[in-house]
Amino acid sequence: MYCPLNVVLFEPEIPQNTGNIGRSCVAVGAKLWLVEPLGFELTEKRLRRAGLDYWQYLDLTIVQNWDQLLQQLPDMNPWVFTKHAEHSYVDAKYDIGDTLVFGNESSGLPAHIHDSWTERCVRIPMRTEVRSLNLATTAGIAIYEAQRQIGAQQP
Repeated sequence: MYCPLNVVLFEPEIPQNTGNIGRSCVAVGAKLWLVEPLGFELTEKRLRRAGLDYWQYLDLTIVQNWDQLLQQLPDMNPWVFTKHAEHSYVDAKYDIGDTLVFGNESSGLPAHIHDSWTERCVRIPMRTEVRSLNLATTAGIAIYEAQRQIGAQQP
């Protein structure tokens, strides 16, 4: 299956954020990767109750840990989103097949992930009065900027 973009959520904690990000992935044809542990259950009953009628169209893979993700997605070309990055997400040059990596809601990404790709860490600029943006908001901004850039490259 053709996949213009991969989106990775590292140990997501809030099901509503994951659901919103999944909807955005379906909207642009991106693949969603969830790195366990998850802070919620992904059962059919819970999905139905949440009204996630698009979930059946989501290209989703759940992996047990970061190492398994690296094995299954060895050429990920990551863009690592962190508020500690020097470069803005709009300065990144996204390409078909790239991967957008997001940390969880309470603690973000562990240092070993930042340290592995320091030149590919990007941030969404915001005022200092705000600690962080909502994960689904951040992912939506990033997904659509990447989509804008790679849209002309799609077959």
